Amino acid sequence: MITQIKVCLNGGRRRVEHPAVPITTTELAEAAAAAVAAGAEAVHLHPRGGDGNESLRSGDVAAAVAAVRQACPGVEIGVSTGLWICNGDVQSREAMVTRWALIPSFERPDFASANVSEPGFAELVGLLREAGIAVEAGVWSTADARKLAATESAAGWARILTEIINVPADGAVEAADEILQNLDELGVEGPRLLHGEEAACWPLVAHAGRLGVPTRIGLEDTIVGPGGEPVPDNADLVRLARAVWTAANEGRR
Repeated sequence: MITQIKVCLNGGRRRVEHPAVPITTTELAEAAAAAVAAGAEAVHLHPRGGDGNESLRSGDVAAAVAAVRQACPGVEIGVSTGLWICNGDVQSREAMVTRWALIPSFERPDFASANVSEPGFAELVGLLREAGIAVEAGVWSTADARKLAATESAAGWARILTEIINVPADGAVEAADEILQNLDELGVEGPRLLHGEEAACWPLVAHAGRLGVPTRIGLEDTIVGPGGEPVPDNADLVRLARAVWTAANEGRR
């Protein structure tokens, strides 16, 4: 079985947190190419503006995607639509994402994540699909699973992202299994991807391996390896995640 790993290059993390966090388009392209060479099969990134802050402006999105696509031909590239990037302004986000439909195809994301719990989720999904961008549904809780099952756009998801956030490491697997079970019981269709952040990150990379589902890894989610050791960059995290995922997957046979 091919290990299915998506690299999450930067998120909202700052350079002060880790010196290898990619900010500029050149840095994103270089980090993505190294991560793909290490085994990542898709790339998730948060475009930045000239000030280094996360951005949903079409020019910033297009520049980041184009740079990474040139460095990683044939690899799927996705971006965030997190509402925090717009300081919680739903209308501002909708206005900016609407302009993504005008981005030339080479510079347009293949997919974008949309968090089910955020206001304006259904409208955002519609805008992304109108722009020809596939949608990953971010599910953080069982309440999100129920909301996703009830949405009118309940089919055609590129992935269902089961994301365990603000959960201690020793509770991460239980929290993930509860959400995954709810998604199954509610009949939500779409490929699952399982991951956690910070302390929950590595237990869930291993659990994804045991379940045989894709995971993600990168400096957005963690800046340390499975033993808490420092890591130099995204590519090293991908190599470590492949080893953890594969060992767990082989252990279930």
